[in-house]
Amino acid sequence: MLSILQGKIVARTLFYVGLMAAATSAMAVSGTDARPTDAGALGNLTRWQPYEARRESSSHPDLTRNGDAWPIEPGGTIVLMEEEGPGIITHFWNTVGALDPFYARSLVLRIYYDGMETPSVEVPLGDFFAVGHGAERQFTSLPVATSSNGRSRVCYWQMPFRKSIKVTVTNENEAMRVDSFYFYLNWRKMITLSDDTKYFHARYRQEHPAQPGNYEILRTEGTGHYVGTVLSALQMETGWFGEGDDFFYIDGAELPQLRGTGTEDYFNDSWGFREFSTPYHGVTLYDGVLTGDMVTAYRWHIVDPIPFKESLYLEIEHKGSIFDDEAPVIDMEVGGFIERHDWFSSVAFWYQYPPVSATEPFPTREERVPPHTMLMASELNFRADPPLLVLPMEPAVAYLPGISTGQIEFDFEIEEAGRYRLDGVFMFSLMGGVYQAYLNDKPIGGPRDFGAIGMDPVWVHLDTYDFKAGTQVLKFVGIDQPSKFRRNLAPAQDGLAVVGFRLMRLDTMEGYQKALREKRPR
Repeated sequence: MLSILQGKIVARTLFYVGLMAAATSAMAVSGTDARPTDAGALGNLTRWQPYEARRESSSHPDLTRNGDAWPIEPGGTIVLMEEEGPGIITHFWNTVGALDPFYARSLVLRIYYDGMETPSVEVPLGDFFAVGHGAERQFTSLPVATSSNGRSRVCYWQMPFRKSIKVTVTNENEAMRVDSFYFYLNWRKMITLSDDTKYFHARYRQEHPAQPGNYEILRTEGTGHYVGTVLSALQMETGWFGEGDDFFYIDGAELPQLRGTGTEDYFNDSWGFREFSTPYHGVTLYDGVLTGDMVTAYRWHIVDPIPFKESLYLEIEHKGSIFDDEAPVIDMEVGGFIERHDWFSSVAFWYQYPPVSATEPFPTREERVPPHTMLMASELNFRADPPLLVLPMEPAVAYLPGISTGQIEFDFEIEEAGRYRLDGVFMFSLMGGVYQAYLNDKPIGGPRDFGAIGMDPVWVHLDTYDFKAGTQVLKFVGIDQPSKFRRNLAPAQDGLAVVGFRLMRLDTMEGYQKALREKRPR
């Protein structure tokens, strides 16, 4: 018995040795080696890179000078890249210096392939980098990431082109100039592209507010695969917005082949949202469940792309819970699965060939940006105690009281009573202190540290209020606590620099508490 078993082992061993010898001989003939054909990003670094490295950037033509940014005039367009193919964009970095509080929604990225007159990528800059609402947030994912409190944006989506490519950024704010647009576009000049190469696409859509029926994220025809979603909502109701399911209809199917179980489930979260980021999914912005709160989530289908041969249609329900915030606590809940009319916007990311463009008009800036009023600090009435070193530095006001218990207050006017979202932009710095904010003598959250290692303008959500008409007082009081960023050699300490405030009136926006009024007429 043992000899029979040994004989089988020997025979099997000889069989496998023969297979290995044949494979080795075949590789020798073909000039290849035994390394895997897809070794990943690090593994591929061991191989010869068969392309010429190229770069387009905002670098000054005079290499001895430092003015390496381009301005963009109101309504103006800059061409970041216009080159002949074949090639592949592999890296896009940018940062922006602008006073427009919604510059990330005002600036629109467009990419045109192979001489097409209409773009295959057409997305507001911030939304392309997975942060909606013109906001700034810092996060990390595999294909896109942001740093510098959201001001530095980088993308590694690969964007191949055969004949030519043109990349532009347009400032669609007709009143405000972009002072500085810095960028890198790294790309590969290729000898050829494989016949099955697909082109990168990204398309922005919005419904302000979401209309009856499911919200459409993408409708396209051709051959390709879907690779990612960014979804944003400005909430018009109190309650959880995300009970809606996602549905993918592939190649004209009457019923969705891919069906979801809830909005947060599609984005790989559960039991609501909270801000986090991972390589393939995350929530870059989440204020909460009240009217006026904002949310943005992303989901990359990099390890699970969704192929289609003829067409793809993707939609999501916009349903959730609704609470009546004016009702007694025991009677607040109106329902848990009601179609809501939040302000929805999205970006769909996919590859396909031939390249295509959107068939519906791109929303104007006035349609993309919610109505708002900017109150610049240097233009407001303000008082300080002690009144030392109050420096109007248009548009900001810098306060350096010299003590840790100084206070400064600003007056602003509300012309009409209503519900308003209030945000502020502050200059966090090495000279910043710890302050408690008050609105009309009521505290806004807890103390906030306005210190930083360097100097960074940062937006701070100051909550939502039912204002009466008249003068409102926003006060900041030092709490006699050192900043955790305090340094011995800092030129000043315990300071506060206020750039301005943004008011967004909610109760006059279309869709505001529409579902609530339908269920509980006032």
